[in-house]
Amino acid sequence: MSTTLRALPRISKLRPLVQCRNHTTTSVDPTEVSHFNALAAEWWDPHGTSRLLHLMNPLRLQFLQSCLLRGSSIPPTPSARVEPDADPIATAQGKENPRKLRFLDVGCGGGILAESLARLKSTENVVAIDPTPQVLEVAMEHMRRDPALQGKLRYLNTTIDGLEEAMATRIPNAENDVGALREEREKVQKGDEGLFDVVTTMEVVEHVPNPTLFLQQCMAHVKPGGWVVGSTIARTWTSYLTTKLIAEDILNIVPRGTHDWNKYVNADELESFFKTQTGWGGRNGENIVFMGCIYVPGVGWREIRGGEKVGNYFFGIRKNIEE
Repeated sequence: MSTTLRALPRISKLRPLVQCRNHTTTSVDPTEVSHFNALAAEWWDPHGTSRLLHLMNPLRLQFLQSCLLRGSSIPPTPSARVEPDADPIATAQGKENPRKLRFLDVGCGGGILAESLARLKSTENVVAIDPTPQVLEVAMEHMRRDPALQGKLRYLNTTIDGLEEAMATRIPNAENDVGALREEREKVQKGDEGLFDVVTTMEVVEHVPNPTLFLQQCMAHVKPGGWVVGSTIARTWTSYLTTKLIAEDILNIVPRGTHDWNKYVNADELESFFKTQTGWGGRNGENIVFMGCIYVPGVGWREIRGGEKVGNYFFGIRKNIEE
């Protein structure tokens, strides 16, 4: 036990979010791209290396819906249900507000969340981006199996800082809606930054070199009244034991090398950063939201109150409607 304790990181070295990484203009760590490319073949295997992501997906949708439904009497979908018919957002929209939602999924991986979002009745379309080419090939191949996704979901092999150029120059192919892509390019060329109702970034913040810059780039693509919704891991003793020592080194339920504990981001660091962003989070931070979660073997992912201070958690921040 003493050897294990000596191997643990020193909590005293924690630093604020804005200082926790060296400054960079890129949102990609090449070693991360290489690591996830190697996992591409098993991405859609619910019992493979991405098993925990498949199990987490219902809770992702539940948290996202809880953000969008804030102020509504309609409850979000229970995390055990992910079918399109169970879409409380569509119910909240109703006949008087038929406008559907546009999503940008940043760091989409093999498309587990992106496909779920595209299948919802309340969704107009989803743009999903990722810098790992092999993983994106798997995502596109899986998408082709479902005709219902054609025209609602499209993938781009790019990063958030290269999104505008990618959307403005990409030539449509057969599995995408040509008219929608032309309209998208026109919006980008006109300089319209408010492109999406929701930007999602699940399990990505802890993998980028500069989380502050990365989140600002995500926020730049949100319409007034829209949301940035994501998930990450708190940098604590508990998270080191559960996500590194146990999950990667002992149980091998997560591929070794997936996580770097030093890149984890605490909820209070995120909250402090969000509160410095003018025009976001409401007048008093009421639209900055966190939800902790925990993986229970044999049961799956479950919400845990206060869990954002310990390990895995979701976060959301809304862009103010008024400037």
